[in-house]
Amino acid sequence: MKQKKIIVNNKKARHDYFIEEVYEAGIVLTGTEIKSIRQGKANIKESYAKIEHSELIIHGMHISPYEQGNRFNVDPLRPRKLLLHKREIRKLIGLTTMKGLTLIPLNIFINERGLAKMEIAVARGKKQYDKRDDIAKRDADRKMQQAVKKYVR
Repeated sequence: MKQKKIIVNNKKARHDYFIEEVYEAGIVLTGTEIKSIRQGKANIKESYAKIEHSELIIHGMHISPYEQGNRFNVDPLRPRKLLLHKREIRKLIGLTTMKGLTLIPLNIFINERGLAKMEIAVARGKKQYDKRDDIAKRDADRKMQQAVKKYVR
């Protein structure tokens, strides 16, 4: 059984996008960055991924400087390389060239071996009316659950 400890979650991603496919990618980090991530001091809310020179790069991910890191700390907003197999990157190139698809991070987690990983989603942006439909559906489901709970008692 795979055990993973989710450190950072991008709740806005599922609200703003339709998720098509999900990939698990490793992140290239420095020593102070991984220590900061283990403390939960990272933010992926405004980040996105791009394919540049056949490499997957994450932009806009903020990792706060490690408190005891002194001169070893790096720029908190620097672009970081994500590690995927070459065939997966080729598939992503094909998917992202289609109109309307983009790569967004869903969460950062530490796997059972202690490595930092990121879930990347191929996503299509939602329109405003899609978001309203989702909210209405969620409210209706909640009311049905409450009615069933009340009726069972």
